[in-house]
Amino acid sequence: MTPLRWSSRLSRRELLQRGARVAGAGLLAPLWPTIAATGEIGRAYPDELLSIEAYTKGRIKTGDFITADNVEHVKDLLEPAKYHHVARMGRRLKVVPTTTDWMKLGPWEYLEATLRHQGQARFDDQGNVVTADGQPWIGGHPFPGSGDALELFAGLTLSWGRHDANLFAIRESNVAAGGNVDYRYDLVWAELSPVGRLVLEPRPYWTKHADKLRFNTVVYTAPESERGASYLNIWPYDQNEFPELYGYVPHFRRVRQFPTNQRFEPLVAGSALYLSDAWAAGDPLHTWGNYKVIGRQPLLAGVSGGWHPEHENWEHPVQGGPKNESFFDSVVEMVPETIICEAEPTGFTRAPVSKKRVWFDARNWMPVAMVTYDRQGLEFRSFDGCYSLYEKDEQRFMNGAHPYWSWAYVHAYEFQTGRITRLEQVRELSGGHKTSVNDESIYDKYLTHVALQRLGRV
Repeated sequence: MTPLRWSSRLSRRELLQRGARVAGAGLLAPLWPTIAATGEIGRAYPDELLSIEAYTKGRIKTGDFITADNVEHVKDLLEPAKYHHVARMGRRLKVVPTTTDWMKLGPWEYLEATLRHQGQARFDDQGNVVTADGQPWIGGHPFPGSGDALELFAGLTLSWGRHDANLFAIRESNVAAGGNVDYRYDLVWAELSPVGRLVLEPRPYWTKHADKLRFNTVVYTAPESERGASYLNIWPYDQNEFPELYGYVPHFRRVRQFPTNQRFEPLVAGSALYLSDAWAAGDPLHTWGNYKVIGRQPLLAGVSGGWHPEHENWEHPVQGGPKNESFFDSVVEMVPETIICEAEPTGFTRAPVSKKRVWFDARNWMPVAMVTYDRQGLEFRSFDGCYSLYEKDEQRFMNGAHPYWSWAYVHAYEFQTGRITRLEQVRELSGGHKTSVNDESIYDKYLTHVALQRLGRV
């Protein structure tokens, strides 16, 4: 495909239309070959897609805040929820420079493996991602540079956090439509991959669990009324099967098995977040269907700068909404190209949603926004946040030899009730639960039935 050349005579509408036609190839040079050869994203796109100042002809610059006063200049660059938050709810977005160094858009080991393993993935007869010889995937994104919706969701489902193991210490605040924070929770989110391992031994597979895709636990540690409540998901590698779902119920002081397809309900009172929402791919790949690409566009999204080491526990200031507590201080940057995909919940007869729409960053194939729609096709719920390399000036939180890369904060929003859930990754929670990465002890501490019982009785 011959790359299109940029002309300053093109309007923004023409730019978006032409961007859609080149299908992930960049506008000045093919995107993935450029990344693979140089690691530099800027060579593939014109200034108008790398600079908010160039895009808006100087109306908004890096360092400025997008507010209700100027949001109309960038309405085409915002998904529906974020636009509504700024235009109607007082949210402010600080513009930071566009990230052009590809190795800063994910964990170093994951990105390196993506380069090393490119061209080795395929789907087997059951629709699972495997290597050329039919073995489970070996790590990194299986379909780099893809413009196919199924391949994008497959890569995301294979590895949510893009590390072998993560322990996220999380503070959750739930904000009612009137602006009051009516529920606060502390929780631990743990995930570990038995396959596609890049750091933990044995690799690439933990042999005795090579038939599983992941272990995932959610444990609530505060307030006292919820302390010890926990859920353990054990995912088969076969993406046609539902995970096994277990929970520890403090009132009964025992672990019980839950119906695994009830994934569209809040885990705790007041929350606007479902298991199905995790990483915009919280369900097995083939329990959703009709995957399709519906468009491409540049987007303002949070892909860097979200870490807040200024606070000793990494907690973020808040702003916006009726009581000035609805949103975290938010940063966005020009993402030169996103791939907009849709999918429908074909494996859930009673799902309250008819489809989800996810914006994937075309550079690293991570979701930067999601909107779900109800059975009547109306906007239902949204999911937006910010990733970050945990490095700022002289401060760093390390993952081995490299700074940690992960999500920093998330907003989940209910269009029809106005409820907001704020989640932030913090350094530590009471009880000694600390954010950590690629620590093999996460399994025994958080990801077994025995661990659920122990955590529930502390």
